[in-house]
Amino acid sequence: MSYAQAVGETVRALRVVRGRWADLLLAIEAPPANHWPPRQLAHTMRGSDDELLVEDRAPLVLREHPAPLNLAALDAGRAVERLIFDLADTLAAAVQRTEQGDPRAWLSPDPTAPNSRRAAGSRRHGLHWACVWIEGRVLDEDTAPEVELDGAISAPPYEALPLHLLHEARRTARIAEARVLRTLGLDQRNTPVPAPCPWCSGELILHTGPDVAPVVTCATGDRCTAPVPLNGQGRRAWAWAELLGLVQALNMTERPNPVREASLIASGGHPSPGVNYQ
Repeated sequence: MSYAQAVGETVRALRVVRGRWADLLLAIEAPPANHWPPRQLAHTMRGSDDELLVEDRAPLVLREHPAPLNLAALDAGRAVERLIFDLADTLAAAVQRTEQGDPRAWLSPDPTAPNSRRAAGSRRHGLHWACVWIEGRVLDEDTAPEVELDGAISAPPYEALPLHLLHEARRTARIAEARVLRTLGLDQRNTPVPAPCPWCSGELILHTGPDVAPVVTCATGDRCTAPVPLNGQGRRAWAWAELLGLVQALNMTERPNPVREASLIASGGHPSPGVNYQ
């Protein structure tokens, strides 16, 4: 693997972790969810009351969780934080040469500090900041001598990242990325949707992957009359733009039709379970 490839993979993985962190925090505060509907639709289907600013949240390792609704998501979040924070500590010890008080510095935990805020070091700023800081080291930012206001030349605050630490950063970032995506059900997988196609009753398959938007296909093929195009395999495919419409169509088919149920009762049939027409 080339140096540029290692840098690119590391940066991409760190950005995935950052980009999905709010979803993981929300997952901790909600009961374990099924894979359907896709989690990427959560913000569209959820009200604005559930918006989450992850920058305002204390790191998981620094706050209490008296009754988490999703222990698996909490365990994953804590594990990812440990991976990222420990990586930042390792890189800082190797390449950081900042002066005291430099806001760019990564500060490792200090158990002897007089208060809990300072004891946590840069961990108190959260996973977002840690990922951004690590990305800067991977990209060799701030590794050139700097010109002071008086014209003096000062030593760079960081040394270039050694190759072995670049590979360690790549390995750790990819592990963290995989854990986040797997916990959210966004890793590479093909999963049956727990309801048949509303147009032909064929089997629906949800296709997810870390770098692509979710897609649903119908196994019936071109005989399905759904109002979506065929994919390269000749199957009706609901791409990102059509997924919300599919969710709505499936919800409509799951709802009992009072007129139809009343007709069934009149003809001696049985209504759908749980339907009350009084």
